[in-house]
Amino acid sequence: MGLWRSECGVVDHKSRIITTERAKQTSAQAVVNMFAEWFAVMGFTGCSSHSGRRTFITNAARKISGVGGSLRDVQSLAGHSSLTTTQRYIKINGDAKRRVVEMM
Repeated sequence: MGLWRSECGVVDHKSRIITTERAKQTSAQAVVNMFAEWFAVMGFTGCSSHSGRRTFITNAARKISGVGGSLRDVQSLAGHSSLTTTQRYIKINGDAKRRVVEMM
């Protein structure tokens, strides 16, 4: 991501990241269809464009405190207006909860 930022510079929220041969703008449905096709070619079942989003948000939530961030930063990365929405994406890790309690 850092390399991408250094090559592309600052990108505002209105910029398009995914384009196609036919258009500079790509609809949300076109992105969903691209992911569905890629997953089918790779033989992945049960995956969706949204499952990648959930994985990103969960991983970001687990790592954000290591760089001095908070769940509010993850919320911002996800583009959610509500922290409650972001929390619904985060998979609970029972082992991590146990380790935190043991640290107390």
